[in-house]
This record gives sequence, structure tokens and C-alpha cells, in this order.
Amino acid sequence: MFIQFLVFLLILSILVLVHELGHFIAARREGIWVEEFGFGIPPRVYGKKIGETIYSINLLPIGGFVRLHGENSEVNLSKPKRAFLNKSKKARIKVIVAGVFMNLALAIFIFSAIYSIKGIPKEIPTNEVKVVQVAAGSPAEGAGIIIGDLVTSVEGRKVVNTDEFSEEINKSLGETVEITVVRNSDNLTLSLVPRENPPEGEGAIGVAIQSSDVISYFPPIWQRPFLGIYYGFQEALFWGGAIIFGLASMFIKLLSGVVPTDVAGPVGLFAITSETSKQGFLALANLTAVISVNLAILNIVPFPALDGGRLLFLFLEKLFGRKILPKVESAIHAVGFAVLIILILLISFREVNIIRKAGLEGYLDQIMPQEAR
Repeated sequence: MFIQFLVFLLILSILVLVHELGHFIAARREGIWVEEFGFGIPPRVYGKKIGETIYSINLLPIGGFVRLHGENSEVNLSKPKRAFLNKSKKARIKVIVAGVFMNLALAIFIFSAIYSIKGIPKEIPTNEVKVVQVAAGSPAEGAGIIIGDLVTSVEGRKVVNTDEFSEEINKSLGETVEITVVRNSDNLTLSLVPRENPPEGEGAIGVAIQSSDVISYFPPIWQRPFLGIYYGFQEALFWGGAIIFGLASMFIKLLSGVVPTDVAGPVGLFAITSETSKQGFLALANLTAVISVNLAILNIVPFPALDGGRLLFLFLEKLFGRKILPKVESAIHAVGFAVLIILILLISFREVNIIRKAGLEGYLDQIMPQEAR
């Protein structure tokens, strides 16, 4: 458990440091004085000034930070021309979004490396309809269909792909149909009634099916990095879309008075990391990339204390034609940070409570379905 905790801290630290490195590089390019680049959370344990920047190691070894000259105040600026607040909106936007860009770039790099090592996914038809999921309480479950069954015919008509299967099922909504499946080399004929108005996401009989397999294709070595980057970019886009959809769904639930149960906080991330580490280095690297995309998108949300919140103030500055008072903006960011800390603590308390009652496996079943583990 101690080793898993160290791995968890290492992953978080890498992700945060890469994010802060983005701010650091962009600030230097825009001529902003970076007063300190720190590893960990203060108080400072050790610091060395190189050039005009202090590089420090801090007591709590989690993540890091960049302290920019004039980031939150216009008072007592020793180098006003190199202060963050005195730079153009374009320069400040570059510095703010650089952290998000670095997290996305890291995710794409990791995904690309994984594809280059494991091969490029290639879908091939199998000419058979395989059941890969059965919904609880569905007609399929009632008829005795199980995961792994191969559907060969519906009402005596042969089916070899998902389109043919769906077409045949939709011909008999509300009527009894006979489905023939192969299970352990045995042919079984099962009867059920496809639903005319099934629950959302389940389909008429409540199964998920596939008629193809995904294999790993290994192109010539010189092509792998290029194809890896292409598929890595696609993977990052996929996870980005999934995370945005999840955030939108969470906010809709909150506005409806429903508390989301599938949101993972620090305890949840540690549990997922521990579980994933059992699958090896590549699985852990893939999780790191997913979390990096998550961190990028969360940071761009227009909430005080986040990068998106700082972008929001720049938008308001453009809208009203004048700067928001730095002390006012700083105070709002401080309140936002306090709210985020409280939310993290509440989520962590809920996670610990669930683990105490249902155990780690019970908690993982809520936030990480078995088929994804």
C-alpha cells in the first residue's frame, strides 16, 4: 500500500509539474519575471537561485507551483514592466492556457507512446454476433442470455452482424421471438419479447453486441511514431469529449438537486490508481494520460482559482474596457480556492464513508465498472 501511495503521489506531481512548467515557459517567453519555480507545497525546505528565479523544494511533495512577479498585486513591483498584470491580454492568455496545453500535450505523448509499443488498433469483422453485456432486468436476462453467447439466428433467420441482428429484432417489437445462440458448442433456442419502449441506452432486449474484434496491428517501425501520434491525438480527443460530457452531466444533476455518485476525489483517484497498477506499467501510463486530459479540462472551467477563472476575468476586462482591481480578483480567487478545498474534503469524506461500509471493491464498482478494470 505504501508503494502504491508513492506511485499515486508521483503521478500527481508529474501532472502538476508539467502544468506549471507550461506557465513557466510561456511566462519566460513573454518577458515575465518568474520569481520562483517550486516542487511541492510550501514551506520551503531548500531553494537555489539560478539567474533571477528561485528553484525550490518544499515540504509537502505534491505537485508544484510557479510564482510570477505581479501576478496578484500591482503594489510594490520592483520590475513593473515585467509584471504579469502589466502585460497585454494576449500575453496573459498565453501564460494562462500554457498549463492546459502542456497537460494535453503530455496526454497525447503518452497515448502515442503506448500505441507505438502495443500496436495500432485495427477492427476486423468476425461474421458473428457476440453478446458483450446484458442489462439487469431486461428481456435478454429473463430469457437466460448471458455474456459470451453467439447469436446465430432470430426467428430462424441467420444473422452475422449487428445491423442484421437489430433489423430482425425490430421487426418483432412487442411480440415473442425465438433467438438461437451458441454457448459452449451447444445450440440453445431462447424466447423473449422485445420492448417497444425500452429504457434509455438499453435497446429493445437489453444487450450490447459486437460483430468485430479489435486487434493490434504493427506497421513498419518507421511508421509507428507517426501513426502513434495520430491515434494518440484521437484518444485524447475521445477522453476530452467524455470528460466534458461527464462534467455537463454532473452540473445538470446538481442543478436538479441530485448529488452525483460517480465523481472521484483524491481517495477515489488513489483507489483507481492502485487497482490499475496491478495491470502493469502501460495501464498505469494510460491512466496517467487520462488524468492529464481531465486536469486540463477541469482547469479551463471558468471558476475562480482555476485557469478558466483567470480567463474569465480577462474576458470581463475586455468587455468593460478596464482591469478588475487586482485585490478584488485576488480575493475572489481565494474564495474560489476555499470552495474547491471544501468540495474536495466533502467528496473525500463521502468516499471514505463508502469504502468503510462497502469496502474498496464496492466503491470501485460505483466509479469504475468491472469491465473497465
